[in-house]
Amino acid sequence: MSNSTNSTARGGSMPAFARVGFMGVFAVASVLFSSHAGGGFATGNQATQYYARFGWTAPFAAILAMALLSLTIREAILMTSSRGLKNHKELFEALYHPFDKLELLFEVYFNIMVICAVGAVIAGSASLMQKIGGVPYIAAVLMVGVVLMGMTIFGAKLVSSASTIMSVAILICCGIIFTMGIGAKLPEISTIFSNFTSAEGMNPVQPILNAFIYAGFQSVVIPTMIACGRPLQNKKNISRAMTIAFVMNAIALALSCIMLLGWYADFTAAGETTLPSWYICSQLGIPGLYWVYNVTLLLCFISTGVTTVYGFVSRFEGSKIFSRIQKPTLRRAVVSCLSMVMSMGVSMVGLDKIIKYGYGYCGYLGIAIIIVPFLTVGVYKNRKYLKEHPEYVGQSAKEAKQQIAPAPAPTAQPAFAED
Repeated sequence: MSNSTNSTARGGSMPAFARVGFMGVFAVASVLFSSHAGGGFATGNQATQYYARFGWTAPFAAILAMALLSLTIREAILMTSSRGLKNHKELFEALYHPFDKLELLFEVYFNIMVICAVGAVIAGSASLMQKIGGVPYIAAVLMVGVVLMGMTIFGAKLVSSASTIMSVAILICCGIIFTMGIGAKLPEISTIFSNFTSAEGMNPVQPILNAFIYAGFQSVVIPTMIACGRPLQNKKNISRAMTIAFVMNAIALALSCIMLLGWYADFTAAGETTLPSWYICSQLGIPGLYWVYNVTLLLCFISTGVTTVYGFVSRFEGSKIFSRIQKPTLRRAVVSCLSMVMSMGVSMVGLDKIIKYGYGYCGYLGIAIIIVPFLTVGVYKNRKYLKEHPEYVGQSAKEAKQQIAPAPAPTAQPAFAED
């Protein structure tokens, strides 16, 4: 029997139950929100390619994608927490059991997504520098690559501590841009929804498929989410956290799609499909907002790139292939350099192609190895496990024991009552 079948076999133990207040639940939901609504989201590129260009279905497909992502992560956190699993490797072994070795598919998916994500960060930063500063694209790629590598080696912790501030700042900017952008194009948006305007010759199934693809490549956050979700401890808290995360992400992405629908004809005619939100911001006529958005977006890109590369380096610097390098700083530098070379190579194809092809193909793989397995086999395994361990539903261990305790045997009664 594999050691991935249950927490007892792994040496895991049932977590001690403690009350988790609303702020604890909200904190986990916010991790998923900030992971999704980062620099890539703020450019509008992803929402344009997967939703807005297909017409009125855009916000509904976006909401479906967030529902799929939230439900998938809910099952992942529940499986990890209830069984006392230590990491994503054990999680996917438990999901795929008895075919435990299929876990390697997630490793392949994850590493490709990391390289594509860093490539997208470099490409997005370079495109932004080209727009606002006239820096040649190749030169901008080299500059961003050097900055990311240097900060990964020497300043990753500092950037990580500041990443929350940058994420909040970019979300505030996006909120203002979405609100004003929708207001500026309200007649066009009303026409699109009243006439059900869609892309000419569009396959009606495509928006639904795109929702699955989008959820597929966004599932790369699962290792982060299962680590952050450990304090939730039971099904009730996990469900609350993922419901809140769904609402926040669905509203943000849907608003982005609605704004982009209204401006779609404008930014496509201007050839600004790479950074559509930047174009919309530049057309709103508010210089202060424009420059705050530019600076914040660039810093958000850098922050995302540094933390992603740092995680990649931490993952591989202990590998046998680098064991001959004795100095930790040198070893980290070598791994960082290799990852940056690959990411910079990817960035040379441009942000549009990375989002369309890199994220797209990873999305298809994510559907096959993450979304569908978790929402079918994962749901079945979790329900079966919770029936055997009802304390994880959200009750205290004492309440659960009382619920499943056998009823006391009836006291023997005489066959005939005395007069």
